[in-house]
Amino acid sequence: MEDLMSNSPESLGGSKARFELFNLPLALFLVMAAVVFGAVMLNVLPSGMIGAFAFMIVLGTLLNEVGARTPIIKSYLGGGPIVVIFGSSAIAYFGFISDRTIGIVNTFMSGGGFLDFYIAALITGSILGMNRKLLIKAFFGYIPTIVGAVIFSLGFVYIFGVITGYGGLKALFFIGIPVMGGGMGAGAVPMSKMYADFTNTSADYFMSVMVPGIALANAIAIVIGGLLDTLGKKFPKLTGNGNLMKGVLPAGSSFADKENPKSTLAVSVQTLGVGLLMAVTFFCLGSIIGKFIPAIHSYAWMIIMVAVVKVFNLLPEKLESCANQWFQFVMNNLTGALLVGVGITFTNLGHLANAFSGVYVLLVVIGVFGAMLGAALIGTLFKFYPIEATITAGLCMANMGGTGDVATLSAAKRMQLMPFCQISSRIGGALMLLVASLLLRLFNLVV
Repeated sequence: MEDLMSNSPESLGGSKARFELFNLPLALFLVMAAVVFGAVMLNVLPSGMIGAFAFMIVLGTLLNEVGARTPIIKSYLGGGPIVVIFGSSAIAYFGFISDRTIGIVNTFMSGGGFLDFYIAALITGSILGMNRKLLIKAFFGYIPTIVGAVIFSLGFVYIFGVITGYGGLKALFFIGIPVMGGGMGAGAVPMSKMYADFTNTSADYFMSVMVPGIALANAIAIVIGGLLDTLGKKFPKLTGNGNLMKGVLPAGSSFADKENPKSTLAVSVQTLGVGLLMAVTFFCLGSIIGKFIPAIHSYAWMIIMVAVVKVFNLLPEKLESCANQWFQFVMNNLTGALLVGVGITFTNLGHLANAFSGVYVLLVVIGVFGAMLGAALIGTLFKFYPIEATITAGLCMANMGGTGDVATLSAAKRMQLMPFCQISSRIGGALMLLVASLLLRLFNLVV
């Protein structure tokens, strides 16, 4: 995926691309944008998915185009996705849109389940479209790679916490573990309650300490994702261009299943509909299993079940192709809209500003760097490409869960790696809760 909406100069090429936005003639798109922004300004943007889609697609398209054309950002920082996330966050934070519009986006992203809808499409389609050999071989090396990222990250944070005078255990509990903990809902929230139970201190206090570090680490992971994409272009031997493991698919090839190339199904309205139903059905299946075995997140169960279906060839190739086509449709048309939601709903510039306090920032950076280094080193032992291992088992352990995964992969232009990143966020996040519980019992947490 050359760009998140496949309409930038880099992705379409030629002079025609300069006059198109969202694959529409520029004049027509601007008319549509004027209508949508007019509704926003007059505070009559329709509530629900209609208004949310209209505003998020238009704003995401415009900000993506800015990022795709801005020097330095375009070449080194991930281009469009970076600008979409932080630009939309700034628009909301500085009051350029009304609280009502912000509320429509927030509701659509959270209560409306757009993030879940998007991730369901990516997980189902990318796994079912994956090479079976890669899936089988990668699984056995991926968990150790996550563990390596955790050990390096926490070890570095502890050591530098001692060196800087911040305190080794304080850095470990307040920065290292929360940063590697799977984001907010699956990480910081239960972790803060756990800390509160052990110290008889308010969970709100621990949330206020954890949130800035988590937000800053998420921002760092997004930016580094873009830098790693640039690094891969300069040093091709370091990357599989979206393929995680060496020796299964040639570097630069598609992530789609190459075992049966003749089975590719022509895209149609019907195939997209089947893919949609498959994605939401697998999501429901994960939720059902999660109800009975809540120790593992429903996302993780979804990944496991889709992987089982793929490994044991339980679905006809036609249906696998339908799921992969739906994944491609959602990724190419709705990523910009989703990133606007990530920026407005999940990226708080105030929290980022609060994190900028010398040693605290240094320790967050050290934690992210440790995760990257551990993932790259251990991943290489299991024949993973260093850049892909760093992104999935490193950055996607250190970012803000599902939303961070989408943003980081968008910046890195490797959205096909979403299943592995979700393993990091969900299974890895659950692992960090276990680590936190064990360390709290071993050491005395002083507030």
